[in-house]
Amino acid sequence: MLTVGLVLIAVGAAYYLLASGLPRIDPANAKQVEQGRHLYAAACATCHGPSLEGQPNWQRRLPNGRLPAPPHDATGHTWHHSDAFLMRITKLGPSAYPEGYRTDMPAFGATLSDREIAAILAYIKSQWPPDIRDRQSRQNAVR
Repeated sequence: MLTVGLVLIAVGAAYYLLASGLPRIDPANAKQVEQGRHLYAAACATCHGPSLEGQPNWQRRLPNGRLPAPPHDATGHTWHHSDAFLMRITKLGPSAYPEGYRTDMPAFGATLSDREIAAILAYIKSQWPPDIRDRQSRQNAVR
């Protein structure tokens, strides 16, 4: 009976992960992280910094009402969000935000595949200390 229960839980978890449509984001996967590092340098570093440091004064609005690009390292707020939310923001850009929210974040869905976006996120997450990675992973469970 216990074995049947464990199998059902495993099947349910696998179905949930596949049904979510998210590609796997694995900061422990060296190949995915390396791909993400290259993609980040080409697509993200201009705004978010080559070392994930973000733009200066990223929490203060600019004269145009928009916020500078936040850091993606442990000092920022990226790790406060689930993988699904981070995928959505990266893929959809401004349309992922509430109506009226002004942002300079571009949509990358037309230029990067979901797997490429996942690789970038794996690279970003690989740069976080273990405690931050653990805290962010709890956001994925909240869905």
